[in-house]
Amino acid sequence: MKKFLLLFVAVLGVFLLSSCKDQETYTIAMITDIGDIDDKSFNQGTWEGVKQYAEEYGISHKYYKPTGMDTDAYVAAIDLAVSNGAKIVITPGFLFEEAINICQKKHPTVKFVLIDGNPANAFAFDEDPDNDGTLEKNTYSILFAEEQVGFLAGYAAVKDGHKKVAFMGGKAVPAVVRYGQGFIFGVEYAAKEMGLNLDEVEIKYHYTGDFEANQKNETTAATIYNQGTTIIFACGGAVGQSVMAAAEEKNGKVIGVDVDQSAESETVITSATKGIGISAYRALESFFGGDWDEEVGGKSVILDAEKDGVGLVVGETSRFATFNQAMYEAIFQKLVDKEIEISVNLDLANSEDRLDVDVTVSMIK
Repeated sequence: MKKFLLLFVAVLGVFLLSSCKDQETYTIAMITDIGDIDDKSFNQGTWEGVKQYAEEYGISHKYYKPTGMDTDAYVAAIDLAVSNGAKIVITPGFLFEEAINICQKKHPTVKFVLIDGNPANAFAFDEDPDNDGTLEKNTYSILFAEEQVGFLAGYAAVKDGHKKVAFMGGKAVPAVVRYGQGFIFGVEYAAKEMGLNLDEVEIKYHYTGDFEANQKNETTAATIYNQGTTIIFACGGAVGQSVMAAAEEKNGKVIGVDVDQSAESETVITSATKGIGISAYRALESFFGGDWDEEVGGKSVILDAEKDGVGLVVGETSRFATFNQAMYEAIFQKLVDKEIEISVNLDLANSEDRLDVDVTVSMIK
């Protein structure tokens, strides 16, 4: 009996020791926003930047998909990542603002990178004055000038010969609103530059209310094409997949978003891109090989045309009919030089037909 007990204790000890050794930890964590890691958009672009850095330097990394689309679910996913050894957590999307506002204080030794948001704005629309978000020293906020690249998308569409254009956004979150309102101004600017009569240009504008690829969104896109629209700026994560499916059926064209989406469909003539992957990569550089506190800690940056943070795909993977590199560089430089400034009014989200522009805007219900 004693021999059996000793043997049992020895085996148990080996089992526990081996269990501890087999428990994996992941130094870098990414928490996905609405949608999947392979959404061909924001999640995927961020993850590619994380993977590139982690694999180059042999650092363990893992992504976590929240169980829901609310702050509690996001916080739970971040807590899980930290419990699994995360030293730096990267989150893409405005919807993480409240979660990061909580977790940056809850886990002060962990670093956080919030792409497309700032935890200081977590309660920007809350009327309770006691609810204030903060940007702590262990958090880095990265924002983009979506209105500038939205402008480029609208400008290029008209210059390429499209007079009936449309914007299909996902939810009316700030980044999507900036894309859409910039698009309107780009269409107007190009139309004026070309001397087009205002009744020759039409913009249809629609928020789907989600970031999903589904039949509802495909039907909406098909309806827009049936009404004479020749190109849609698809700005809502997986919503773009629905727009592309409709475009393939209706012989329409598409402008992709966030990353180069030309490989997803022959209908994509260009994409309005943000430096998502490279911004994640550079944030990891600051954490592992730079000076976090000096370079990024407690800071919020807006990556615009001047900082090469946004741009339109023009080149081998673009499918323009007449718009070309020289035309693009000329208009892009005007943004860099601040000759063109695009105003955005977040209060008018869902009411873009009230924007102070001359072109006709029709809202799709």
